[in-house]
Amino acid sequence: MVESAPLWAVFVLPLALALVASAAATVDVRSTGAGREVLRLLVKQRRIMRAADVPLVRLGTTLLPVAAILAAVVLPFGFRSVSDLPDGIVWFNAMEALAWAAVWLTGWGPNSTLSLVGGYRFLAQGLAYELPHMLAITTAALGAESLRVGAVVDAQAGLWFAVWMPAAFGIYLLSALAMAFWGPFDQPVGADAAGGAAVELSGVDRLLFLGGRWLLLVVAAAFAVPLFLGGGHGPLLPGWAWTALKTGAVLGLLLWLRRRMPTVRMERYVELAWVILTPLAVAQALVVAVVVLGR
Repeated sequence: MVESAPLWAVFVLPLALALVASAAATVDVRSTGAGREVLRLLVKQRRIMRAADVPLVRLGTTLLPVAAILAAVVLPFGFRSVSDLPDGIVWFNAMEALAWAAVWLTGWGPNSTLSLVGGYRFLAQGLAYELPHMLAITTAALGAESLRVGAVVDAQAGLWFAVWMPAAFGIYLLSALAMAFWGPFDQPVGADAAGGAAVELSGVDRLLFLGGRWLLLVVAAAFAVPLFLGGGHGPLLPGWAWTALKTGAVLGLLLWLRRRMPTVRMERYVELAWVILTPLAVAQALVVAVVVLGR
């Protein structure tokens, strides 16, 4: 059973997430070095476009890492989480929705055409991935008959949900990439739009935005563990070790996919989401519902 962590965990959580995100950025071969890039952005002067809405830019860039950290509050590390809320899955989904607002505000605020295009692209991507994503995480909750993340972990003591909910697991991984506008779903910050939503950001603003994107990717990868991979359940090793190993494996897979898959054009992803992923997610949910009713 998942228990509440001590109060100090509230302060340790952002630091731990930042360390994991920094390690992932360093491992990524396309990165030029996370530490050096952070220092460079910290000392670089902020650049503001003419007639930019500065408060919106500041709010958007700050909101992205905040949303990622708040989403991680319900993540169990082993069998402890900062807060095992009764509706933890809804909480996670609500916090990730804040990312929509963050990227949109960041794209709108600078008074730049290219950043605005990036913001619009993320909205289109969000509308495409959100429905199958919600169905996937709801399917895990349905299998556990609870919206509490701890209950979802407990329900996988004998069999991981990824084994008998493979479609929901696959859809969740795709939506995790889209949620962090990463890999094949990086069009909101695509090179064809000179960096899209992030094109006018510099200095601390750019650091917050890109750092928030890495945090979002780490949190999305980590949430696959309690949802579909049994959380801290596993032989021999303690729960926290299993959680770390599984999170590392999922994060490594997402990093690998970035190099293996080309960027997906937005209209093609929208078509894929509505024509294939959403019906597939509904079918998976119906199968799980039948199993639950038959217990």
